[in-house]
Amino acid sequence: QVQLVESGGGLVQAGGSLRLSCAASGRTFNSYAMGWFRQTPGKEREFVAAISWNGGNFEYVDSVKGRFTISRDNAKNTMWLQMSSLKPEDTGVYYCAAIYTRDYFYIGRNSDNYKYWGQGTQVTVSS
Repeated sequence: QVQLVESGGGLVQAGGSLRLSCAASGRTFNSYAMGWFRQTPGKEREFVAAISWNGGNFEYVDSVKGRFTISRDNAKNTMWLQMSSLKPEDTGVYYCAAIYTRDYFYIGRNSDNYKYWGQGTQVTVSS
């Protein structure tokens, strides 16, 4: 069992930056591939970024490439999402998620593959 807690959301103007954190507790963090997803009212949860448990492999949705950076520190049981050049369309509730894997390089874009989820943190980007 892994417990995930997101933080760092807030209100920011377009062009600004935010850094989201996801703190994990419970099981060995470095056995889990991690991901960030976001959701807005009336829409399905959308993949944003994912990182393998060794941190050596990562992937982003096209709309955030070059603006967002995913990273993790297994010694601190923490994952981050650095968001820059934010746009109003980045607005949503951001969730971190985890999936147990023995594959060092596994990353997942499909939310159905993730077993553990945080409660979400709201990001609002004003125009």
